[in-house]
Amino acid sequence: MWQLTAGSVVVGMALAAAAVAAAGPWDSGQRKAEREWAVAQSRTGGAHHDPAAPRTPAPAPSAAGVLSALSAPGSEPPNAGTASVDLKKKLGPLLDDPALGEARSASVIDATTGEPLYGKAAGAPMTPASTVKIATMAAALSALGPDHRIATTVSSTADARRITLVGGGDATLGRAGLSALADDTARALRDRGVTKVEFRYDTSLYSGRREHPIGPNDNIAPVVALMADQGRLDASRRGPAPRSGNPAGDAARVFAGLLRERGIRTTAAPEPGKPPKGSKTVARTYSRPLSDLVERALTESDNDIAESLARQTAIAAREPASFEGAGRAVGAELRKLGLPVTGARFADGSGLNRQDKVSAALLTALLARAADPARPELRPVLTGLPVAGFNGTLRSRYADAGPGAGLVRAKTGTLTGVNALAGTVVDGRGRLLAFAFMAGSTPAPGSAQKALDRLSAALVP
Repeated sequence: MWQLTAGSVVVGMALAAAAVAAAGPWDSGQRKAEREWAVAQSRTGGAHHDPAAPRTPAPAPSAAGVLSALSAPGSEPPNAGTASVDLKKKLGPLLDDPALGEARSASVIDATTGEPLYGKAAGAPMTPASTVKIATMAAALSALGPDHRIATTVSSTADARRITLVGGGDATLGRAGLSALADDTARALRDRGVTKVEFRYDTSLYSGRREHPIGPNDNIAPVVALMADQGRLDASRRGPAPRSGNPAGDAARVFAGLLRERGIRTTAAPEPGKPPKGSKTVARTYSRPLSDLVERALTESDNDIAESLARQTAIAAREPASFEGAGRAVGAELRKLGLPVTGARFADGSGLNRQDKVSAALLTALLARAADPARPELRPVLTGLPVAGFNGTLRSRYADAGPGAGLVRAKTGTLTGVNALAGTVVDGRGRLLAFAFMAGSTPAPGSAQKALDRLSAALVP
């Protein structure tokens, strides 16, 4: 009997581990924190668990279900005036911290009702750094939908003697995707009896300047419609890394090598060029769904994905797929959502450009719109936010911020002299709060980040 019991335990643990692994990194871990808060309001903190509680993973409810639970009878918000006074007492002194520099703004609202709970210069446009990705992601999801996938294709002339690798703007394309594309391309050519081709690659989907205005930088590759592994010159998959000056050409050369491995030779090294008239698509590979790309971009603050999705929004709006066209498209999409964009400027999609301007009020309104049960397509904006002390750009933060770890979910923003934090937290009354704290002319990033962490942690009961 004991052998049977032990064997069952081992099998059960293996199945549970497989289920967790299959769930993926972006959704499972973050929604676990959300689930625990939503269904365990009587607990005093993320580290306090009832011994009688189930110890096996349980599926998280949908975001809409979580929001419904937060609005259930018995969790009514306190008097608005009292709440505002309490937050002013808690947040005012923290916002006065000299570590936050000379320019500061703040906005805290009830994400369910949109009711302002605290504000200081909330409508003042400021440089948002990477918190502008919240706007970029919301615009992309609104324009394209969460199920949209970005295609990279290969076209062929009628005689199959010339092929063109056509970039569609997938900033997550890697060797696996190129390998699958090479498999299908080689099969199509062999079916035509062709083993040697002229090879071109097409990046004409994007227009305007390729280099980000900040110039060559380890935080972003040249913004082009075709790249592999984000143009990284090392084995990293996230964060800063040396980047290629010609990621499209590099991707084409990798693809040519993959074709050679499959018995298809090219007449010369790949060169830029559009498909000839009359060419037809013979192979295609797709990115992950847009919802996954949004979550990854927000969790890891991925600049390459952010710029790609800004241009996808431009294409959907029939704007040029350039920095300027993307900025117009993002702004227009946010206006369609009824958001306060007065004074906002979207000079890029990633927040690396200091010419970006948004207000704290716009950021909290964006988060509230993503929490709206009537806007389920925007939900990845919330599920993609890093969890304090747990993952993404908040993985190593909140060690000194009291109860914030595991409970605050927020997008970071960091440039020299600029620090920002915008996200959500559930307060002691069960309300989902959206907050945004922005600081300019900060003297040092480390002390400014700790000050922002303390501000957001003060919202936790």
